[in-house]
Amino acid sequence: MPLLQVTIVEGRDAQLKEQLIGNLTDTVVHTLSVKPEAVRVLLQEMPKTHWGTAGQSMAKRDATLTKGDEQ
Repeated sequence: MPLLQVTIVEGRDAQLKEQLIGNLTDTVVHTLSVKPEAVRVLLQEMPKTHWGTAGQSMAKRDATLTKGDEQ
C-alpha cells in the first residue's frame, strides 16, 4: 500500500489540492501497477512562517517582495 507524504506551503485552494492528489495517485498506479484504492496521499500544509528558503521564511520573503512592488 503506497503512502505518499507531500509537504506544501499553505494557501492553495481545495480544487488544486484535489488535482494534486489525483495526479499523484495516477502516477503511482501507473508506475507501481497498483489499484487506486491502494494509494494513500497525505498533504501537509506548512504556514509560510515555518518554511524557509535562502535564509528567510516565506512570509518574510513575500513581505519583502510586496514592499518592492509598492515602491
